[in-house]
Amino acid sequence: MAKYGKKAQAKVKKVMHERKTGKLHSGSSGKKVKSRKQAIAIGLSEARREGDKVPSKKSAKKSAKKSAKKSAKKTTKKSATNKRTTKKSTAKKKST
Repeated sequence: MAKYGKKAQAKVKKVMHERKTGKLHSGSSGKKVKSRKQAIAIGLSEARREGDKVPSKKSAKKSAKKSAKKSAKKTTKKSATNKRTTKKSTAKKKST
């Protein structure tokens, strides 16, 4: 099954033509887009907004996984440091 729909392909083709003629500008800054990859990304995001068949962004999936890993690491780090401090404090109490 195809990943991208025909409308999405047409949108990317239109954006690539705009880039070649020098009429494609980025969103907020308004600078002229020179990068081929950036032009494709703009075309796909426009197609996504219109509801065409385009897969979801991979970066969004990766960032969700990274944030989940970070939160898991933070909890394990806290528990490890707590264990060390309790061992030290119990050792000090026993020695005195």
